[in-house]
Amino acid sequence: MNLTESLLLALKNHGARQIFGIPGDFALPYFRIIEESKILPLFTLSHEPGVGFAADAAARINCSLGVAAVTYGAGALNMINSVAAAYAEKSPLVVLSGGPGKGESHSGLLLHHQAKTLDSQFQIFREITCDQVRLDNARRAPADIARVLASCLRRSEPVYIEIPRDMVAVPCEPVVPEVALPPDQDALNACVDEILERLAKANSPVLMAGVEVRRYGIETQVAELSRRLGVPVVTSFMGRGLLADQQAPLLGTYMGVAGFPEVTHLVESSDGLFLLGEIICDTNFAVSETKIDMRKTIQALDGRVTIGYHTYSQLPLAALVDRMLERLGVGEKVFPIERQVFPSGLVADSASITPTDIATAVNDLMIEHGKMPIASDMGDCLFTAMEIEHTALVAPGYYATMGFGVPAGLGLQAATSQRPLILVGDGAFQMTGWELGNCKRYGWDPIVLLFNNASWEMLRTFQPESSFNDLDHWGFAEMAAGMGGDGVRVNTRAELKAALDKAIRTRGRFQLVDITIPRGVLSDTLTRFVAGVKRLSGVK
Repeated sequence: MNLTESLLLALKNHGARQIFGIPGDFALPYFRIIEESKILPLFTLSHEPGVGFAADAAARINCSLGVAAVTYGAGALNMINSVAAAYAEKSPLVVLSGGPGKGESHSGLLLHHQAKTLDSQFQIFREITCDQVRLDNARRAPADIARVLASCLRRSEPVYIEIPRDMVAVPCEPVVPEVALPPDQDALNACVDEILERLAKANSPVLMAGVEVRRYGIETQVAELSRRLGVPVVTSFMGRGLLADQQAPLLGTYMGVAGFPEVTHLVESSDGLFLLGEIICDTNFAVSETKIDMRKTIQALDGRVTIGYHTYSQLPLAALVDRMLERLGVGEKVFPIERQVFPSGLVADSASITPTDIATAVNDLMIEHGKMPIASDMGDCLFTAMEIEHTALVAPGYYATMGFGVPAGLGLQAATSQRPLILVGDGAFQMTGWELGNCKRYGWDPIVLLFNNASWEMLRTFQPESSFNDLDHWGFAEMAAGMGGDGVRVNTRAELKAALDKAIRTRGRFQLVDITIPRGVLSDTLTRFVAGVKRLSGVK
């Protein structure tokens, strides 16, 4: 086999299920082999940021490798923001980039797509990936590929693989996966002993599930752990959607001053807060009503466990959870919970539409037709998602980039074959909404709810005096037909319900519901969030 085939088989053997990409001249040789070998299906999109977001979402939803394939320079550098988002939010994304051939650097000429030096791109990606390799040696390539893919899965962070275009068809041996070293059993046992002792002594223990629970594919085990411990479970803002389909004592999502008071009080008053796979970041904890003393928590993240003032290193999250289950044995403790009540029963009248009305309509839709996975962009659409019944959700909750929603939704459908619901604002849709034009080729038919207030409304909430937050009303609904879908603009709650009823019945074409929302009208959750942030910062 050749080098590219060896790489593609290794990706497949390490869990990759598809490739998202955009070709270019430095990438054409390896794209040909991707297409002709059929080792992994290839989905081409329209703009590199969308490629990165789609591959990231596929990785998140399937707890496996996502793959984004691009060309050198103009392609890979155009995808930096998407890769940075995946790095910040711990998503196992593999970046494949074409590159100049080994001999091209000796021509004495600057090469097109080159920035400062031929090595600039490689150095830039060092900052936003956990491992990198240039496959310029076929003999060494199998070991290099094995190392990089092992790093991607072990750390659940992006990696970068550059393929010089004169190396793609060079003969190459198969890749033998690296064997993971087992953790130190004495350290693991000591850590589990200490965690269980702390939780047993706590008057009010709480388990908070974070994104690594999904990244490492251990939601079922964590649900079982919560039942055996008999402790209440919450997710963070970033972890929303976790345990949605599991039997766990899930109370809701912790959002500090923006969340439900019962959940906020439970978390912030806990003397045994177990942060399992939780990224300690501002979007999760900066809006706390009462500042949480992280020194008094148990933190399991990034392959280590920190308890108080000491740390157990090199303890993978899955190994920790498995050992806790072994120690706890079979049996469940009963924890009485009062589940969060989500809005339902939309009044289909002539009133204008609020974001909370959208959440209500979606809850009604899922009650009647079953749950749908959600891809949400940043902005009030994501805060509105907090008012929707728990279901699988991918969103840039920490990195907070705009433009994620639409391509992420396409990544969801390609990865799972499930029809997704996409929540996106008009500002973000202007960035990447045009990727919907690729749905027809692949038979994707997401339902897209476009929150259209002709504004960057979330930014306005923090700086209302700035007129640059105003946007024009674009005819998004009218554009849908030209992209191969159906579009409708709705202005009232009755029109919203009718549009959703039609959308759920119509398959084979994407359905775009362009929802007019008056400027200044926010979801209940974002209203609480803004008020809380201003109160905590002393802003009136």
